Amino acid sequence: MSEFGITGYGAYVPRLRIDRDTIAEAHKWMAPSLKAQAKGSRAFTSWDEDAVTMAVEAARDALTGTSIDAFGTLYVASTTSPYADLPASAIIAGALRAPAGLASSDSGNSQRAGTSTLLQALKAGESALVIASDAPVTKPASTQELSYGAGAAAFTLGSTGVIAKLLGAASVTDTFIDHFRAAGQKYDYFWEERWIRDEGYAKETPGAIKYALAKAGLEIEDITYFAMPSLFKGAADAVAKAVKFAGTIVPGLENGVGYAGTAHAPLMLASVLETAKPEEKILLIGFGQGADALIFEVTDAINALPKRRGVSGCIADGLMTDSYLRMLSFYDGIELEWGMRAEKSGKTQLTEQFRSSDQMEGFVAGQCQACGTVQFPQLQSCVKCQAPRQQFTQLPLCDAPANVLTSTADWLSYHPAPPLYCGFVQFENGARTLMEMVDVGPGGISRGDKLRMVFRIKERDRARGYNRYFWKSTPVTTA
Repeated sequence: MSEFGITGYGAYVPRLRIDRDTIAEAHKWMAPSLKAQAKGSRAFTSWDEDAVTMAVEAARDALTGTSIDAFGTLYVASTTSPYADLPASAIIAGALRAPAGLASSDSGNSQRAGTSTLLQALKAGESALVIASDAPVTKPASTQELSYGAGAAAFTLGSTGVIAKLLGAASVTDTFIDHFRAAGQKYDYFWEERWIRDEGYAKETPGAIKYALAKAGLEIEDITYFAMPSLFKGAADAVAKAVKFAGTIVPGLENGVGYAGTAHAPLMLASVLETAKPEEKILLIGFGQGADALIFEVTDAINALPKRRGVSGCIADGLMTDSYLRMLSFYDGIELEWGMRAEKSGKTQLTEQFRSSDQMEGFVAGQCQACGTVQFPQLQSCVKCQAPRQQFTQLPLCDAPANVLTSTADWLSYHPAPPLYCGFVQFENGARTLMEMVDVGPGGISRGDKLRMVFRIKERDRARGYNRYFWKSTPVTTA
């Protein structure tokens, strides 16, 4: 029987970052104690990012060197999916240009949904793409506001080129309620920190670790890396000490990322795989109403894995902001007066969205076989030689190299993150289209600057609670 396991990984962390000291400074008039915890920076989503868009970006990173066509199932885990009754996996599959026969599954309702979903997919033993994506939000001036972040991690599973194989795993389930969020509510309600740390992490996780080691036929001394996410400082060290672990405790990604909910344990696994060596063993913990413990062994195939951005690349690509109100606005924590220009309807014509999905979801241009002209959007005939569209070759643009042809910074049009940067994007394959440009730094953007495509929210229909997604361009940094 061929070996089965993780064959690739990918990650995404929003570019926007804010120093925790900036957050604490905004609240010092009523919560001066926050200052003591205000160390480092955290990531936060832009107005046009959510669990769906982050999942797409992490998946694209994980699919480096392979194709979505190689996988039979898409698993998505999130506790912050934008919809209660519309699977995020369907939107993600469309953006990835997945075949119609791809099976999909969505899970959530727990901070350990990421590890539980990964474990279920590994037990299924079939080629799959597993994604965990989360952007938790909390009340302003809470300690969680300092700790939270956002991000996504993705893993490809298969039997060819396995870089990490599962040696053993165990789960324990308990009704230990450290926090909860009622249906329809925006914010989590947390219980006391010491109770969670001492009665939750300290007592729930050692049992899962013990069972996983027994199933793998290993001792704790055989483990090289211990990865356990936690909102609370010292929780991972305390559990590692309790089980007598003496190896490397994986950093919690507090600086530059922050706690990313159900995506955090998978992000930590992805970060370890960036530097892990063959035969090293990783103990991964997921906590939430019980615990998951997964033990992986890295294989020689890790050395042949194509280079990807990964967690370290995303962290290095941060874009700092000194505006706490910007983050608050993006998280709908403050209602601003945007003027009459913001009063337009954002209703999406679902019929037209479906009819155009073949080229809009995956950002697919057409190349005329008669004259070679690349065009987007695709009309019924070639813009140059009028050959019928039936003669076009389909040409995805989302991974095509591109640069700025023209650009403008518009302060007059309504935009949730002014100014609105837009302009013509010139693709190396000949396509040219007018696009929005996002995550532009304080230095602006210039003609000839390199761009890459990112999947984002194009428009929010707040009246009906629907997001329309499309592709945007963003500067390629040297980080």
